Amino acid sequence: MGMTITEKIMAKSAGKKNISIGESIWLNVDTLMTHDVCGPPVIGIWKNEFGEKAKIWNKDKLVIFPDHYIFTANKHANRNVDILRQFAKENDVDNYYDVGTDRYKGVCHVALAEEGYNVPGNVLIGTDSNTCTSGAFGMFATGVGNTDGAFIMGTGKIWEKVPESMKFTFNGELPEYLTAKDLILTILGDITTDGATYRAMEFDGSGVFSLNMDERMTLTNMAIEAGGMNGIIAADSVTEEYVKSKGITDYEIFNSDNDAIYHSKYNYDVSKLEPVVAKPHSPDNKDTVRNVAGTKLTKCYIGSCTGGKLSDFKMAAKILIGNKVKIPTFIVPASTQVAKELAEETIDGVSLIDIFKNSGCDIGQSSCAACLGGPDDTFGRSVDKDVVISTTNRNFPGRMGSKKSEVYLASPLTVAASAINGVITDPRDFL
Repeated sequence: MGMTITEKIMAKSAGKKNISIGESIWLNVDTLMTHDVCGPPVIGIWKNEFGEKAKIWNKDKLVIFPDHYIFTANKHANRNVDILRQFAKENDVDNYYDVGTDRYKGVCHVALAEEGYNVPGNVLIGTDSNTCTSGAFGMFATGVGNTDGAFIMGTGKIWEKVPESMKFTFNGELPEYLTAKDLILTILGDITTDGATYRAMEFDGSGVFSLNMDERMTLTNMAIEAGGMNGIIAADSVTEEYVKSKGITDYEIFNSDNDAIYHSKYNYDVSKLEPVVAKPHSPDNKDTVRNVAGTKLTKCYIGSCTGGKLSDFKMAAKILIGNKVKIPTFIVPASTQVAKELAEETIDGVSLIDIFKNSGCDIGQSSCAACLGGPDDTFGRSVDKDVVISTTNRNFPGRMGSKKSEVYLASPLTVAASAINGVITDPRDFL
């Protein structure tokens, strides 16, 4: 019987020829990632369980990115970064990207790609639910809790049950008004936030393989919003070109067998899809942009691991150029690399950063910022009675700040169009 791409990577990691759905196996972890929210408890559990003389199983395979609550005066948030800094120093962790230094990178999920940690065929585990982002590179990537993170830090292994796989195939050529965000919100509307619980979500079809790596990462990032264990896209020439540009030459490409067994299969014709939003207060509360067009807004937000990549800003700038925003609009590059590219990339001879400034947007520092709510002084944070349209990945109550705010999730195109009109607007009105 054939195997899916997820099953093949897990089998390789476990040193087995064959594995079956539901079987529990030991995986050898290639990379463990943590950050300033989960890093301190992981370190605490690791010290407690492995003793005062605890050793990291392989310090070169541990990566730490402070990124969540960093540009803040909040002393508790600052303390978390202090703990990471001290830990990295004591244990000689080279892959620590400290805030306030030239090494600072920004949001972990985007930085993992930029810094060459996403390797096709590998196993990457992170103490963050959106770690499934890295599955865009044809690797097995999933998020775990702090106890599992501590266990990996001490042993390099994790005990996992082989998941069933679901296949989502997008056929056809993507029209310019559709983005990866529209594709994943469409899926979420169809299967709901627990429709893929503990399953692998495999994305396939010409509509998916026409996407650049930024956009593929948006698809896999939000697998967790359906309860997915991991999201995955087979590596192709686009993936290979990206990883080779990072100096990665040692990798393995896996593809699902034709006779692999799937829990379910979904097929979409992209020419029949249209821009969508997730209405408050759940990522699966799908509606078409046309149906909610005219909804009054108080803020627009373009940023996060889902919406703060270079291609996201190129899409937004395409609509914002020559226009003014009607309501506060926040631009937050996901990484320092993206922030640099905003100054270098141009449309009609104008840099993206100038397009945003000229249109009246507020530009923030590279970080998770308001996506996770954060302390009161967090850039772009929502307040009571705010109605926000955002490129982020979650819109639960309080997710972007106030529990009394309402958050709509949408593509960068839809958010940019809405910023100009001050109400939810279909991007086709500007394209």
